[in-house]
Amino acid sequence: MDGISTAAKQRGVHWDGAVNAWHIAGSVYRMGRREWLTDAGWQQMHDAGVRTVIDLRTLREQQPREVDPAVSAEATARFDIVHCPTEDPEDKEFTERFGPYLKDPAHYADYVRLFPDKLARVFKTIAVARGGVVVHCAAGRDRSGIIAVMLQDLVGASDEEIVLGYQQGMRGINERHRHHRAPHAHDPFLKEDALEAMLASRSVSLLEFAHSLDAKEFLGANGVSAEEIGAVRAKLETPAR
Repeated sequence: MDGISTAAKQRGVHWDGAVNAWHIAGSVYRMGRREWLTDAGWQQMHDAGVRTVIDLRTLREQQPREVDPAVSAEATARFDIVHCPTEDPEDKEFTERFGPYLKDPAHYADYVRLFPDKLARVFKTIAVARGGVVVHCAAGRDRSGIIAVMLQDLVGASDEEIVLGYQQGMRGINERHRHHRAPHAHDPFLKEDALEAMLASRSVSLLEFAHSLDAKEFLGANGVSAEEIGAVRAKLETPAR
């Protein structure tokens, strides 16, 4: 378990243009919008052994932005890009509980309760994915954060590692907002004192969620077979190259 725990520690990933990109474990990574990658970034991701990109966003979130770099079709053609939305934004309870989008670990347990089948599909996709895997949402913080916590749970990550993963994601997108206006007025750039206060509060909520959920049991109860869970663990324990 010590070896797995060490492997589960997250490290920053430097693919050109990538925002909030982190190595979770083995051959599995997380990040913000893939549209931020440049041609060079896609090549670097390929060089790292990644062959599958799993997009957790809804279809309406996949619109290009003016600041996105121009990317050639050849840059992305070598990857399997799989659309696995983790939520239904038209769900009434979703809007009542989370507002326009998920933004706080205090809501993760409700999110998992609302969308278990959608979350399970992400893991079934990871299990059969070709090569290394990148899981991404919009900011690279909460939806990818839930997936990251569940992956970490599968490999027995410590509380410290789980909190570190969330804090990296929170800091990463906040740093993006320092230089680029946040897309939502209620998710602005936070100065250090405000950021630290929010991290302290949200880290407590994150661990409450992590301690409440047995990922293996949850996945099994929602249609992910033991073989598929084993395949996910294998990706978490084995580098892509």
